[in-house]
Amino acid sequence: MEAAAQGPQEDGFGSAPFPGSAASERKTPATRREPAEVEIARIKQEGLTGRQLRMARRVAQKHGLAATSDYDAVRLLRQEGIDPFQTANMLQLVSSEEEEKGKAGEGKIQLPQTIQPGQPQLPSTNVMDAAERAKSIQEMQEQIVRRRRKKLLLLATRLAAFVLLPTLIAGWYFYVVATPMYATKSEFVIQKAESGGTAMSSLFAGSGLATSQDSVTVQSYLTSRDAMLRLDEDLGFKAHFSNPAIDPIQRLDPGASNEEAYKVYTKNVKIGFDPTEGIVKMEVIAADPETSAAMSEALIAYAEQRVDNLTQRLREDQMAGARESYEKAEQAMLDAQSEVLRLQESRGVFDATSDATSIMGQVNTFETQLQQKRLQLQQLLDNPRPNQARVEGVRGDIERLENLVADLRARLTEESTQGGDSLAAVTGQLAIAQTNLETRTALMQQALQQLETARIEANKQTRYLEMGVHPVAPDQPTYPRAFENTLLAFLVFAGIYLMISITASILREQVTS
Repeated sequence: MEAAAQGPQEDGFGSAPFPGSAASERKTPATRREPAEVEIARIKQEGLTGRQLRMARRVAQKHGLAATSDYDAVRLLRQEGIDPFQTANMLQLVSSEEEEKGKAGEGKIQLPQTIQPGQPQLPSTNVMDAAERAKSIQEMQEQIVRRRRKKLLLLATRLAAFVLLPTLIAGWYFYVVATPMYATKSEFVIQKAESGGTAMSSLFAGSGLATSQDSVTVQSYLTSRDAMLRLDEDLGFKAHFSNPAIDPIQRLDPGASNEEAYKVYTKNVKIGFDPTEGIVKMEVIAADPETSAAMSEALIAYAEQRVDNLTQRLREDQMAGARESYEKAEQAMLDAQSEVLRLQESRGVFDATSDATSIMGQVNTFETQLQQKRLQLQQLLDNPRPNQARVEGVRGDIERLENLVADLRARLTEESTQGGDSLAAVTGQLAIAQTNLETRTALMQQALQQLETARIEANKQTRYLEMGVHPVAPDQPTYPRAFENTLLAFLVFAGIYLMISITASILREQVTS
C-alpha cells in the first residue's frame, strides 16, 4: 500500500496534461490563446476577493511579471504555469519577505550550509509497517492518557487542598466543636393612639408608614452600644459569653473591651424591620434558653421605655402652656373669692343684696304704717272736739315711725359708725368682687377646657409597643445548623477556588499570548 501510495497515480488522461492546468497552458501554442481582454473578463467572473488579487500582484512582482492590473497579474501567472493562490506560493512569499526583513535588519549574508564529505545524502529507506505504525499510535495514545491522568491528579489534589480539606475542617467544627446556641424569637409593632385627624392622616393611620420612623429608631437603639451596655449591667452579657464552656470561636475573652463585646452582641442579637407591615422582628441567641429568653424580655422592656420617651417631650410641650394658663386662672379665681370673703367678714354682711332688700322691706312696712297713722290723725282732727290724748298718741306714733324710717334709709346711704362704709358702698364692693369672681371662674373653666383639649391631643401623640409574638425559651438548640453551614462552606470554598483558577488561567493566557 505504501509503494502504491508513493508511486504515480493514473488520472485517466494518460500522458496528456490535465485541461486547464499550468502544463496544458504552457503547451498551448500562442496562436491558439485568447485575447487578453477576454481572459481578464473571464477572470473577473470568477469572483476573486481583494485579498487574493493583492496576493496575485505580489506573486507576479516576485516573478518579475509586469502586470497592468490585479486581474492581469492573475492572467500572466497562469500563462507562466504558476498558481497564484497555491499555499506553497504564499508561504514562499511570506518566508522570502521575512528573509529580506532579517537581512535588512541584521545586515548579515545568509550562506547555505556546507555538506560534510563522506556522509550519505540519500533518502531514508526505513519504511514503517502496519505493526510499527500501530505501536507508535498506541504510544501516542498512552502519552495522551498519562498526560490526562496527570492533569486529573493535579486537579484532584488542588480540589482536595483548597476545597475538600477546608470543608472537612468546617464540618468538624460545626458537628463536634461548636457550642449549641438557643435563639428566642419575638415580634412586636409600635402603635399610635387613634386620632380623629384629617382624611390624609387617617389614610396612613393603620399602616406601618405612620410609625416607620419610630420603628427604625427603636431598631437602631436595640442594636446600639447603649443597649449592649445596659444589658450587660442588668443581666451580665459579657460574663455570659465569657463562659469557658463556650467554644473558642464564639467565646468572648475575659476582660474584653466594649468593642469586642459589641461585635459579639451584633452577632447574637439580630433585629429586622419590615416596612410593609411595620413589624419589628428580634432574635436573641445565648448559650442557654433561660438566658436567651431573659435577654429578649429585657430588650423588649428597653424598647418600651424608648418608645415612651420618643413623644414625651412633645407631649410635655403641648401640656405646658395649657397647664400654666389653667394654674393662673385658678389662682385669680381664688384671689377673687378671697376678696369676697374678706368683704363679707369685714363688713359683717353675708349678702349685701339680701340685707338691702330686707331693709327696704322694713322701710316699706314702716312707711305703710306711717301713712295709716297719718290718716288716723287726720280723722281725729276732723272731729270738732277731738280726743287730745288720742291725738297726741297718734302724733307720737307718727314721729317714731318717721324716725325709724329715716334711720333705716340712713343705714342704706350714710356711713355707719362701726364699719365706716354704708350698706350701699358695701353692696357695691361686694357686687364688684362677686362679678370679678364670676369672671375669674369663667376664665378658669375655659382654661380647664383648654387643658383637657391639650391632654387629648397629647394622648394622640402617645406611642406604645404591642407584642405580636412573645419571647418563649426554646427547648432545643437552634444553632449551629451543621449540615446547612457545612454545605455553605463547601459552596464558598468552591466558589473561591473557581474564581482564583479562572483568574489564573486568564492571566496565563494573556502572558503567553
